[in-house]
Amino acid sequence: MDAVFLARLQFGLTAGFHFLFPPTTLGLSLIILLLETLYLRTKKDLYKDLSAYLVRILGIVFVMGVATGIVLEFAFGNNWAAYSRTVGDVFGAPLAAEAVFSFFLESVFLGVLVFGRNRVRPKTYRLSVFLVFFGAHLSGLWIIMANSWMQTPAGFHMESGRAVLDDFFRAAFNPSTAVRFVHTILGGWLTGALVAMAIAAWLMLKGRAADKAAALMKMSLAVFAVSAVLQLGTGHAHSVQVTRTQPEKMAAFEALWRTEDGAAFTVFGIPDEKNERTRLAVRIPKMLSLLVHFDPNGRVLGLDEFPKEDRPPVLLPFATYHAMILFGLVFIALAVAGVWLQARKKLGSSRGFLKLLLIAVPLPYLANEGGWIAAEVGRQPWAVYKVLRTSEAVSAVVPAGNVLFSLILFTAIYALIGAAGFAVILRTIRRGPGDETVKARQGAG
Repeated sequence: MDAVFLARLQFGLTAGFHFLFPPTTLGLSLIILLLETLYLRTKKDLYKDLSAYLVRILGIVFVMGVATGIVLEFAFGNNWAAYSRTVGDVFGAPLAAEAVFSFFLESVFLGVLVFGRNRVRPKTYRLSVFLVFFGAHLSGLWIIMANSWMQTPAGFHMESGRAVLDDFFRAAFNPSTAVRFVHTILGGWLTGALVAMAIAAWLMLKGRAADKAAALMKMSLAVFAVSAVLQLGTGHAHSVQVTRTQPEKMAAFEALWRTEDGAAFTVFGIPDEKNERTRLAVRIPKMLSLLVHFDPNGRVLGLDEFPKEDRPPVLLPFATYHAMILFGLVFIALAVAGVWLQARKKLGSSRGFLKLLLIAVPLPYLANEGGWIAAEVGRQPWAVYKVLRTSEAVSAVVPAGNVLFSLILFTAIYALIGAAGFAVILRTIRRGPGDETVKARQGAG
């Protein structure tokens, strides 16, 4: 194993583990904002209690996200020094903005949510709820801007081997930023909504806080259903964008070895990169051309159009891309079933469906990770598409042994962090939504 592979593996591990937490933050911040809005409109204390309950969980998730995210900043200087030196003047701008404008905004006002319910004015608290929601989404925007620039770079020129920023807005809002941002945000909403649904389902199965569990289920199901439907549309839009701006990536997604007019969509298959064929392929004729060109006879470029040294790997992007699509269909099926049961007032008594929600919690995380892996591996062999190869971006002076040691160390540390954080989250969930209104009145008395 060489240093390039180990550096990629280490960054993939640290970034992948960190990426478990931002989507949860996005989704829970939306649910909390909606709960506080309902409390403001109805003055029903159950919404206030549910909000306080989810705030405690959000606080733990946020801390774990911060702890795992800090490592990523140092990785660029340690293992990817050549990357930082070549494109850091452009890539670093949105990362710096994320820290200054988003992280501090979110962290400060999350502190108000966790500790300030009975210490600040109601208007201040509600403003803090909105600013946590806004800060989480603004943070996601900055990160997506940076990552999208790696996929579809714009607004710069190369000078003496370094990227020089020409137009910040062209770089930030490059051809893939908008659709990737919306797609990622909806993934976060799906994740947070399903987590909230699972919490409500657990409370229902345990026969605890029936009215609060029902209210939480109703709200989170609505968010989940809307997000699942919209995600299908943004996923399609993203595929159209990839076809236009990174055609070799789409060819890898579909294991399309040769250019075709009226290309088929591969439902299932096992890519054989050595022989450039897909074994056990199940295809829908002309469907890929129809989806990405809105023309059943449209031409879709295959991998044969690109030099072998510029082609991405096929097996991993193909598998993760199709898994993501499968999960998306599962989410829609869950949403339809949930809405159907809710409309017939059978959701709370359907123990089978409630248990299914508990089992389904890992699925949005797998979908998020799968989408990220497909996007990043599908960009290879480029660190910045058509600008800087991954092999040229790694630190030249860091030996493979050092990278391997740090990889093992990070794996052990992240395993401990994950186990501890997961245990604390479960303990917080088991406590249930306490009667925060009664506690506040007792404290005041």
